[in-house]
Amino acid sequence: MPLNLPGILVPFQLIIYPRLVVPSLIVKDIRHLDFPALKRAGYRGAVFDKDNCLTIPYKDTLVPELEEAWKTCRETFGEGNVIIVSNSAGTGLDAGGIQAESVQHHLQVPVLFHASFKPAYSCISAIQTYFSSLPRPIRSNELIIVGDRIFTDIVMANRIQVQGDKRPRLLMQSQEFVSEKKDIDLGSLDSTSTESTVDLKPSLSPPGPLAVWTTGVWEKESMFMRCMESQLVKSVEKWTTPKPPHSLDQWDTSQFIRHLPPPEPPKRTSVFSNLVSRFRTS
Repeated sequence: MPLNLPGILVPFQLIIYPRLVVPSLIVKDIRHLDFPALKRAGYRGAVFDKDNCLTIPYKDTLVPELEEAWKTCRETFGEGNVIIVSNSAGTGLDAGGIQAESVQHHLQVPVLFHASFKPAYSCISAIQTYFSSLPRPIRSNELIIVGDRIFTDIVMANRIQVQGDKRPRLLMQSQEFVSEKKDIDLGSLDSTSTESTVDLKPSLSPPGPLAVWTTGVWEKESMFMRCMESQLVKSVEKWTTPKPPHSLDQWDTSQFIRHLPPPEPPKRTSVFSNLVSRFRTS
């Protein structure tokens, strides 16, 4: 695999913006994310990494343990609002887009085609172009970006936050009302009834994008680099302080974590029971 030059250059930017490597939320895997809670908070779209986040590295099929969580994610955000942004599928390494087509088939969501590796600004631009072209455009601050690597996925999400969305972060609630209540003919209402029926007051959209770091590894890969990334995050969190306008640093993101019940311990069987079971199967 060719060198990821945008990723290699990240340490130089950390001199100015050291908190680029700090995730907004840390979970073991996507089973620990409360997608309905994220949607209720105003997040309307999601960007996922592929390898060791949703699939085993170099495989295109979803990890079986994630099937229920992945289905919930897709149903919560809606068709077209969840995409895969990988540094393999959909890049120049993917001749003819064959792998992207395979990933899209198995994961049932679009794969973004982009010329540069994450966390390049051109890749960020491709993501923003995709979401702004949807029938109901999604702003950058309304995204969650989920991945297992600090120097690519988390840095990319935080670069978007630092870069900022040039469009105002005000959503007209009336637009949401009209989209959900299409059976109401607003043209037939007078000015008094319209004001009483539709709330025209603007409300702030959520801070974002939300950078979600998944620390679980489905198959060991680049473990030394992962260890270095983890230590770097801890050091930056210890020696730096959040600065405005990074409102995510002061926001309680624990509300988006699902606390799963601990797995049941394996049942212990006696030697006699094992002998009986073997006798029955023989």
